[in-house]
Amino acid sequence: VQLQASGGGLVQPGGSLRLSCAASGKLFSIGYMGWYRQVPGKQRELVAITTSAGSTNYADSVKGRFTVFRDNAKKSVYLRMDSLQPEDTAVYYCNVGVRRHLFATTTDYWGQGTLVTVSS
Repeated sequence: VQLQASGGGLVQPGGSLRLSCAASGKLFSIGYMGWYRQVPGKQRELVAITTSAGSTNYADSVKGRFTVFRDNAKKSVYLRMDSLQPEDTAVYYCNVGVRRHLFATTTDYWGQGTLVTVSS
């Protein structure tokens, strides 16, 4: 299973970006799908996550500004980021829990990371 993330870039404060992450390869089902971010010298932190049941959870710092959503048919997860601030600058990683076959346990997969820079 591979994850391909895209959509990062440079944006001015107050701007918006949408990140995308698509899973490919042989798999049976996808459970949770979400996004983390990391800045140099700090631990990777959860930004937003959505479960297969459709529930979502957000970091307090992004509530009301970011929206996570998924397209199960496309095996993809997205992160809509509005009102971006310089403190949102980080490398963003998608994270997906996958069962590769019916009797498999869930395995954690990570995308390659996409850089988001918020600066004027």
